[in-house]
Amino acid sequence: MSALLHRCLILPFILLAAGCAVTSSKNTGAVNDHPAPALSITLLHINDHHSHLDPETLPLQLETAPGTRERILVSMGGFARMASAMKELAARAPNPIKIHAGDAVTGDLYYNLTQGKADADLMNVVCFDAFTLGNHEFDNGDAGLKVFLDYLRQGSCKTWVLSANTHFGPDSALNPARAPGMVEPYAVLERGGCVSSKNNASCRRTSSENMIGLIGITVADKTKNSSRPDAGTTFSDETATAQSEIDRLAALGVDHIVLQTHQGYQADQAMARKLRGVDVIVGGDSHTLLGPASMKQYGMTPRGPYPTMATSADGKPVCIVQAGQYAYVLGELRVDFDAQGNVLNCSGSPHVLIGDTYARADTSRGTLKPKEIESIRADIARSRGLLRPTAEDPEALAVLAPYKARKEAFGSSVVATAANVLCLRRIPGAGKSRFHSTLGDLCNRDPRVQKHGGDVQQLVAEAFLRQGQKYFKADLSIQNGGGVRTDIQKGPVTVKDIYTVLPFKNTLVQLKATGTEIKAALEDALDAALGPAGSTGAYPYSAGLRWTVRANQPKGSRLANLEIRGKDGKYRPFDLGKTWNVATISFLADGHDHYTAFKAITGQRRVDVGLDYAQTLLDYLADLPGTQKILRRLPTGDYSTQQFIE
Repeated sequence: MSALLHRCLILPFILLAAGCAVTSSKNTGAVNDHPAPALSITLLHINDHHSHLDPETLPLQLETAPGTRERILVSMGGFARMASAMKELAARAPNPIKIHAGDAVTGDLYYNLTQGKADADLMNVVCFDAFTLGNHEFDNGDAGLKVFLDYLRQGSCKTWVLSANTHFGPDSALNPARAPGMVEPYAVLERGGCVSSKNNASCRRTSSENMIGLIGITVADKTKNSSRPDAGTTFSDETATAQSEIDRLAALGVDHIVLQTHQGYQADQAMARKLRGVDVIVGGDSHTLLGPASMKQYGMTPRGPYPTMATSADGKPVCIVQAGQYAYVLGELRVDFDAQGNVLNCSGSPHVLIGDTYARADTSRGTLKPKEIESIRADIARSRGLLRPTAEDPEALAVLAPYKARKEAFGSSVVATAANVLCLRRIPGAGKSRFHSTLGDLCNRDPRVQKHGGDVQQLVAEAFLRQGQKYFKADLSIQNGGGVRTDIQKGPVTVKDIYTVLPFKNTLVQLKATGTEIKAALEDALDAALGPAGSTGAYPYSAGLRWTVRANQPKGSRLANLEIRGKDGKYRPFDLGKTWNVATISFLADGHDHYTAFKAITGQRRVDVGLDYAQTLLDYLADLPGTQKILRRLPTGDYSTQQFIE
């Protein structure tokens, strides 16, 4: 049997089309007498779960009485809940195809502890048809990615791993000569054809007309420059590669084209307008929630409709979807095609996966009464599947259980020893309104803290700079004082301590900002922290950049003597006209906590690295010299606030 024929027959219903000859009605314009739709498929998809395998407790705005909405805590996401919803929806859907659009790993201790095995095992419970390589799949180099993909191949199902524009170098563990078939540019799936209905009860299709081509695209610049692929591994242009693969599949007679991209919502829309022959784009990377405007009443902010429609370069409709992040959301998209392979209709919904127990976020208002719970459930029912109460899948829970026990045990692991107390403080100064330490006067009245601010905030800023230097050669970091929540006491420091210090769902972001933009953001933050609003959490901390704060000056004039730290450790005047690589958290990059100047930094000037901000501190501690990992205060010369004038 020839190698080509073997690839065409590798599975009865899933083919890697590497030269399998089929006929294309889409490109020949052949007339088809069968009523539309000739083929319907259902794409069930997630993206960017980032090793978040456990459900998380998050607030939604839910109706506790007619006309009254409150912040209600619900259990959201979790891979066992997502697996359950995936199975239920796939069982009722016409011709389901299960897609993961990348960034399965990095972001939770499950990955750090298992190098992706926990993620792979849970993905194999779902049994995705195809998985796109995201940028974070390369965080531990090509060899680390191969470890994860080897785990993924240990399951009984077959998941195609796709990335057409990734070219593994000659020394890569994933070079096709060493790992044949492990990563492919595309896969072709055969599905059952048209869906029987009252008006179409006897439809019959040939297999060539039921082929769906899946093409993987990985974000190029971000993966090369903000992750850690091998030096010899390269990434070609996303749009040019996608068109080349579409043309290749069209020549093979594949009429239905789905791009699985990991490049972001805006890039997907721009790409759709440039391509010919594309039908659907299932995306990831930007963690974008799409859905109807009605989601806003529940406290969610969709960035566009689900699906978002675009028009391709050949004037055809293109359906674009994405499903948020962390397995909170499962996307369900039905696509109907006519006999020529053209899209007739796209419809569907994002499903926000939640549990069926509820509690008030404001505990001072007491527990929920039975009538209030009844009202909440009625409100959820009115969402028509946008909010989807879903029980966790028993099989997935059983697979997760040993990893969960290991993760919980690791929380008590000692990762460093603090040689001295690292005090919490948002704003320098002697006034009692500035006191925030849980250790009382030991920190609150410490002269160093009153002059320079919080030791622990400064440490977090330094950790962000160090990790930013690893990922994208960061020049400086910026962290808000309120993003750091407690002191670090002298003695053993555990993993649980780190997640107590940094409890929020923030991730590392690279901003390519001018000095003028940086200064404007800092001035806005200082105005919020020192002005009438008294938003103390906005007070800025930086590693690599230091300054004098003049609290007695008006807005826009409070920051003086800005200096940047060079590679030699020496400080020099900060150039406001230069563009700098800033390591910060997603919360600030989005313009929150009064860092409004950062919100305008978008497109190629913003790169969402995605590393969990607690993980940056754990990585910083792991990089401390020696086996004891002794944690000390930073030199006061490296504190961002060098002088604070009341």
